[in-house]
Amino acid sequence: MVQAPGPKQGTSPRALVAATHAGPTVAVTVVATLLAVAAGSPPGRVLLVALAVLAGQVSIGWSNDWLDADRDRAVARADKPVVQGAVAPGLLRSLALGSAATAVVLSLLLGVVPGLLLLVLVASGWAYNAGLKRTATSALPYVTGFGALPAGVVAAAPGGSGWVAAPWWLVTAGAALGAAAHLANVAPDLEDDLATGVRGLPHRLGARGSAVTGAVLLGAATLVLVLGPEGPPSATGWAGLALALPAVVVAALAGTARFRRSAFPAVLLLAVLDVVLLLAGGAAVRV
Repeated sequence: MVQAPGPKQGTSPRALVAATHAGPTVAVTVVATLLAVAAGSPPGRVLLVALAVLAGQVSIGWSNDWLDADRDRAVARADKPVVQGAVAPGLLRSLALGSAATAVVLSLLLGVVPGLLLLVLVASGWAYNAGLKRTATSALPYVTGFGALPAGVVAAAPGGSGWVAAPWWLVTAGAALGAAAHLANVAPDLEDDLATGVRGLPHRLGARGSAVTGAVLLGAATLVLVLGPEGPPSATGWAGLALALPAVVVAALAGTARFRRSAFPAVLLLAVLDVVLLLAGGAAVRV
């Protein structure tokens, strides 16, 4: 059971926004929206995709802070609104369930196949928060969720038909990016997580193992996005590979204290590069 919060304060909009994990929520929503545009969806469906993904991501963020309230207090996570007493876990529970229900409705308005594919991401996020984060399979929700996301967005475009509409390389790249995001997202909290009994895949790999694995996954996503589509790679694709290869080597050093600062820009470069290639891939599969 989640305990009542410490000091009582009025719930502020800022606290509620912070509890959504606003950075990742906005990033995923923006990428899904741009991918919908690239896939040829009309403005109305682009907006519906954006709202459906946003509702799902918000529900995942709120459920995380609700379910982790006791654990966050145990390690004094001062950045968490629940620990600050700025929002009650019970309110986050209600908001998380409400936004999840909203995500279901909005997603299915796009059609059964695209709706269910988009909801795989929501279900994966909830499964991670509910307990998979504590297991060796902690990356599985990210792999399935972010693999299904581009398939759902492409299926939502006029004439889309589900997994068939999204080529294997687009889904594979999304899954690889999701796994890499998991490793990068957990990295700052490894010690706090271990102190409260969380031993997911990044904790078992350690900082160095996670950095190397994440860099390889980002590099693999680049390769798949450049070499996967039919026909020879474009000049942009070859340029992307030329940038990615040295960046992978530098990014792999992110798990060492000596090179962590210089490695972070390489990780960021790879992530941005892969997102750009992902969007280009969405344009290439317009239905």
